Amino acid sequence: MPRPVPVSLNEGAPLAARFHAVRALTEALAAPLSEADATIQSMEDASPTKWHLAHVTWFWETFLLRDNLPDYRLFNERWPFIFNSYYEAEGERIARFSRGMLSRPTMAEIVEWRAHVDQAMTPLFEREDLVPLIELGLAHEQQHQELLLTDIKHALFQNPLGPAMWDGASPRAAAQADGWYAHPGGVARVGHQASGFAFDNEGPAHRVLLEPFELSARLVTNREWDEFIVDGGYQSAGLWLSDGWAWVKREGICAPLYWHEGDQFTHVGWQARDPDAPVTHISYFEADAFATWAGCRLPTEFEWEAIARGQEGEAAAHDPAAGNQIDTAAPPMPRGSAGLFGDAWQYTRSAYLPYPRFKPAAGAVGEYNGKFMSGQVVLRGASCATPRGHSRASYRNFFYPHQRWQFTGLRLAKDL
Repeated sequence: MPRPVPVSLNEGAPLAARFHAVRALTEALAAPLSEADATIQSMEDASPTKWHLAHVTWFWETFLLRDNLPDYRLFNERWPFIFNSYYEAEGERIARFSRGMLSRPTMAEIVEWRAHVDQAMTPLFEREDLVPLIELGLAHEQQHQELLLTDIKHALFQNPLGPAMWDGASPRAAAQADGWYAHPGGVARVGHQASGFAFDNEGPAHRVLLEPFELSARLVTNREWDEFIVDGGYQSAGLWLSDGWAWVKREGICAPLYWHEGDQFTHVGWQARDPDAPVTHISYFEADAFATWAGCRLPTEFEWEAIARGQEGEAAAHDPAAGNQIDTAAPPMPRGSAGLFGDAWQYTRSAYLPYPRFKPAAGAVGEYNGKFMSGQVVLRGASCATPRGHSRASYRNFFYPHQRWQFTGLRLAKDL
């Protein structure tokens, strides 16, 4: 398979070129996996690689081709039942925890379907009215590229042999200097404010009041997390939220996911843990407990966004395409990138709720974000597994407080 054009180079490129670059990267990420690798599902939160490749293709076929291309016929009329994710308006579907039981269709059949859909999409790129929906499809597939990487990492981790997805050793992180971004407080305008694509949950833009605060210029590292453990962080109930402490005791949590003694499981197998790399694969509960232990707190999502937009003074806005993010099929590893984007999604203390005047889009695509605004917390930035250029200052990721199979980390904040 030819090396895909880096997605970051396709900003401003023709829509068709961006489409084919995104589609090629998805298949390149799956290329190192066997049929068995691509079929397994390690938990209900994760999906098989094969399912990811098929689901994003179902999205294009359902919302673009079926609804907008006259006389288009589904590649296989039985497949929507198994590759619909959560769209109630699209009817019944297989239970999420059963995705790993789908030994058929084969990877070869799914790749054939992908090629069929790619070819059929050609006339739709000329339709101006479909540009917003195609942009949504591109962002949707990029999200599943990240999920593909984190889900297969969790699946391979279950194997006592510690199999690697890619060969090679993990690069060492660059130590980052201490420092803080200071913000004087005041009224800030947040939410998506540009003309380009954004998810519906990023708007409408609105004003918020910020009290004076500081945000750390770097992420918390593995070295600092080791200090937290040695100091009894996982044994000190006073550091934890009540639900978090109950989770620690119930699940026997004593370290971030993928840690074992001095090693850490990665996409290149077990590696010696890098003390200077940002800590990842932690839950919101762990992030909050660490911040309390450190005498700080987690930022709100609006504080984080204000700094990302360069509102702390004369500083320029941070570049969402900068930092350690994927643009080709290579193992994702946090390396301590400078800036706010890359390495790890960063927890905020903000609940995932709708913005003032928020209204979901009409139709099935309106189920994309709005119906999940309950019981989850917002993360900002981008991780080392996020496609480069996918994120922006207003981007809102969200997970339940106990989840940690994604590349999740933290950046401290404190009041002034």
